[in-house]
Amino acid sequence: MQDLIIRRRTNGTLDADSYRQHAIMMRAQMPTRFFGQMGPMLRPAVGIAAIVAVYISVLRLMYPETAAADVPSAIAAIGEILVTKARAVGAQVYECKMDSTGKLAWTFREPIASLVMSGKTVGRHYAGPNWEMNDGSLVTAKVAAQSPGPSVDDIPLLKLEVTDWRGKGQLSGITTIQRLNTRGGKAPHSCESAGAFLSVPYTADYAFYRKPIDQTSTR
Repeated sequence: MQDLIIRRRTNGTLDADSYRQHAIMMRAQMPTRFFGQMGPMLRPAVGIAAIVAVYISVLRLMYPETAAADVPSAIAAIGEILVTKARAVGAQVYECKMDSTGKLAWTFREPIASLVMSGKTVGRHYAGPNWEMNDGSLVTAKVAAQSPGPSVDDIPLLKLEVTDWRGKGQLSGITTIQRLNTRGGKAPHSCESAGAFLSVPYTADYAFYRKPIDQTSTR
């Protein structure tokens, strides 16, 4: 896997929009047999929007959604109501830092991903961790439980408790988020240069839940 370059804005923050475009282009060009077969479909695409549409379709074929019965009990949202689901396409970003043993290791910094529904970008996922929809609604959450990913190369499945809400829209009443169907995103342990950054492409499904009306407190 080729590492992706992450540009920074003048204020020091990561340039998420530039990254997402670069990540999609890089992934579409990966020299695997599957993507090689997709070449005739990609070549006629004009503009980033067309590339995104093809890319998302390919990911769906490669990584079909997990049935509700496959959700581990450790991260189940018992008694809560599923409001919506979105697929994240992006990367997990790591920084090379000294660990507790005095060795350099890749340390998770933040996610950078687009949220997609029915082939359309509907929001974004970024440091906080935050999930923000195009309708202006935004939630921040913290990890409440986790379960191993499908393989050793996949980041864990998560149950997250929402701690903050902003705006009105799809996410305004959300209380729990599940991270499901993870593919990729895990960094190697060791690194060589303190302060270096590494972005590891990943996909995941995020399921957004709310409590039943009679259990939801007024905010």
